[in-house]
Amino acid sequence: MTIRVLLADDQALIRAGFKMIIDSEPDFEVVAEAGDGREALDLARTARADVILMDIRMPRMDGLEATRRIGADDNLAGVRVLVLTTFETDDNVVLALQAGASGFLGKGVAPADLLHAIRVVAGGESLLSPKATRGLVSRFLTSLRPGAEDLVSALDLLTEREREVLVLVAHGLSNDDIAERLFVSPLTAKTHVNRAMTKLNVRDRAQLVVIAYQSGLVRQGDQLPAP
Repeated sequence: MTIRVLLADDQALIRAGFKMIIDSEPDFEVVAEAGDGREALDLARTARADVILMDIRMPRMDGLEATRRIGADDNLAGVRVLVLTTFETDDNVVLALQAGASGFLGKGVAPADLLHAIRVVAGGESLLSPKATRGLVSRFLTSLRPGAEDLVSALDLLTEREREVLVLVAHGLSNDDIAERLFVSPLTAKTHVNRAMTKLNVRDRAQLVVIAYQSGLVRQGDQLPAP
């Protein structure tokens, strides 16, 4: 199956570099390119991309707003957004995750890591390299907690096991990691994660992490719970 990719960046040279890397793989195809957020939104609706590489700072409509609109469009529920940014300086990464982005990449990402990231996101694992990004996410989310009381109430919908799994997801564990810690199969771990997403009305693991931190279920500096 071919993974269809949409590139959204206002710098043509960056798009060209990513396109060359992506098109070098037989199971990848760059189906469209956008120079601003509005064009990215329009192309998301027509190009049938599986994954969008989305810059944040673009003219007309920035990538943050484009991501929010894509995430709110039920007709685009299968589209995953990877935000392109510099980790240390772009606070909007967290807002993009809240808007529905599935993860983020640095523009200096190595070609192999870029291709791996797209495959991971296209396959539904959604939050790219959570162990590497958890510190950044938690640092910003601790100061971005609007509606925390509503989130706490939403957690009441989860079973004890689903809350336990949510904590592990927020700490960056994959389904295989969770399965090993809980002595269950990877399929069972995935089922718990999917049920938590359904009950909390989110589309992927990235938003589970956002909820875990914003609700206070997980806090910056928390250690991984003992198995």
